[in-house]
Amino acid sequence: MNIQMVDLKGQYQKMKNEIDSALINTAEATQYIKGPDVAAFEKSLSKYLKVNHTIGCGNGTDALQIALMALELKPGDEVLVPAFTYVATIEAIALLGLTPVMVDVDKNTFNISVNEIEKSITSKTKAIVPVHLYGQSADIEPIMQIANKNNLFVIEDNAQALGAEYSFSDGTTKKTGTIGHIGCNSFFPTKNLGCFGDGGALTTDDNLLAEKCRIIASHGQKKKYHHSRIGCNSRLDTIHAAVLNVKLKYLDDFISARQKAADYYSKKLSGINGITLPQKMNYAKHTFNQFTIKVEGGKRDEMQTYLKEMGIPSIIYYPLPLYKQEAFKMYCTPDFGLLNTEELCSSVLSIPMHTELTFDIQNKIIETIKSFC
Repeated sequence: MNIQMVDLKGQYQKMKNEIDSALINTAEATQYIKGPDVAAFEKSLSKYLKVNHTIGCGNGTDALQIALMALELKPGDEVLVPAFTYVATIEAIALLGLTPVMVDVDKNTFNISVNEIEKSITSKTKAIVPVHLYGQSADIEPIMQIANKNNLFVIEDNAQALGAEYSFSDGTTKKTGTIGHIGCNSFFPTKNLGCFGDGGALTTDDNLLAEKCRIIASHGQKKKYHHSRIGCNSRLDTIHAAVLNVKLKYLDDFISARQKAADYYSKKLSGINGITLPQKMNYAKHTFNQFTIKVEGGKRDEMQTYLKEMGIPSIIYYPLPLYKQEAFKMYCTPDFGLLNTEELCSSVLSIPMHTELTFDIQNKIIETIKSFC
């Protein structure tokens, strides 16, 4: 049994004819930069998310940088960011000369702690970047309340959670990436909606921010060869947009398949001593970009080795806190540490999760985990 972390080939085979046709049409049209598929995808994604504007860009990291530039933050401004996340989130902040302030997370949801956000705000704080990690929405309603009270911007890092929903206390729901001032999305192949390389997009309801993002992503120009501001070169390639146009139609099916697989994992692994299963919160629709367990008793690395020996892949997202990374030590004192972040870095383990998982494959994984425990 060939078990993979992500089965991109299997997913492609189900849409092969549609995707191949889209690729051929793009090749024949020879409009590889800003071709019609880009505008079509932006329109379709806006409709799916019920947001006014989608601006395609080169990748999710670029989306974060463009968002920060559009908000016109200045060097030295502080941006609150979870300490337990992928490096791109903090990298974009540091690249612009802003000061990342690393905040502890909730050890049950893996997302930035609302209580710790409030403790971290200073007179220099200008923005919060909540990350919807592993496909689970951060608790965004109180985050927005804190932001509004303190006149802060909110940039949602939605790279792992496209299609997730948040339920507000009044009963209304919105898709993640459409709640803050700007949402940042990634179409890396393993994401909920993945293209055939790197791709990303920004989403916003704000007309002025949308215009700024679009201008910044195109060398700071609204009109060709007329540059109104400092920008960058970040495009969603037409060929990737063509693929995304096909796959977007199936995004809800992809998410349902992930949720079905997650439910099966949770049912069969429930009650096993030594592991903690990911929690689904009442306020959120989890999309399970990853299925991440916590291995207790300091046995995470031992379990990963055992799984590998049994032919089962797994990945540690993420083994080292951002403040212990050599590149970002300058932002913290040598004794800086965050309890929940440290605990998660030493215990999390993501097991295979994708749209093509079968019960037979899952049963093999489940029985192997049980045999270790």
